[in-house]
Amino acid sequence: MSIKVIPCSPIQRSWLVGLLVTALLTLCGSVTAQEIPVVAAAADLQFALAEIAQSFRQETGQDLRLSFGSSGNFAAQIENGAPFQLFLSADEEYVSRLKARGLTLDEGVLYAIGRIVLFIPNGSALKADASLRDLRDSLADGRLKKFAIANPEHAPYGRAARAVLQQQGLWEAIQPFLVLGENAAQAAQFATSGSVQGGMIPLSLAQAPALTQRGHFALLPADWHPPLRQRMVLLRGATEPAKTFYAYLQTPAARAVFSRHGFIPPDER
Repeated sequence: MSIKVIPCSPIQRSWLVGLLVTALLTLCGSVTAQEIPVVAAAADLQFALAEIAQSFRQETGQDLRLSFGSSGNFAAQIENGAPFQLFLSADEEYVSRLKARGLTLDEGVLYAIGRIVLFIPNGSALKADASLRDLRDSLADGRLKKFAIANPEHAPYGRAARAVLQQQGLWEAIQPFLVLGENAAQAAQFATSGSVQGGMIPLSLAQAPALTQRGHFALLPADWHPPLRQRMVLLRGATEPAKTFYAYLQTPAARAVFSRHGFIPPDER
């Protein structure tokens, strides 16, 4: 796996801070590194899950290592033996796939329904309107040069963005202008960088303070794309700390954090 070094944007700095905090918690923990569960989580969770994990450690004294990325890539890594113990996917189909291969303890739990937004960075010539009328006009009048979404091949929010654009009859016209992020967080990084005129990213990222200062957004209709049903599951070989965190993620306190970050609780579908 290659690593590209690029200047840090606000969302990258927040992500790096999260990694540093996780590393410090790991170093200060009372258990060995082998006993600390490694959690694979969809990129749209990076702010919500970091907050929940911090509360979890404060209440239980148990450490976690969080890894954020695209759900499709994580599923492939798990199939190839990656040592994750808990998987929070942005698309429940990946959990079903892993269960069918005997890699999970059960079918998992639906923990949230995601939403997608049109994000327009400060200084863009585009408008953040939920009808996408201005986006359509920008394709006709030449204002649109670059537009960011996550890669639909392995990122659920990328597939949702593609579905929205297809539903509105814009997919064919916009493809030459697309900038694809490896996951939802990288798409958000592109959308806020000022080098693109807009993008479609998760609501959970768009409303984070690091992003709201860099642009504005419009929530897109939920019926323009298949539901973003986000499911989590314990993986084969999960330790007791992983199981404890899995249970904690289902508590009212954790669910309140998810809601505050823009996720719809499963029972409010």
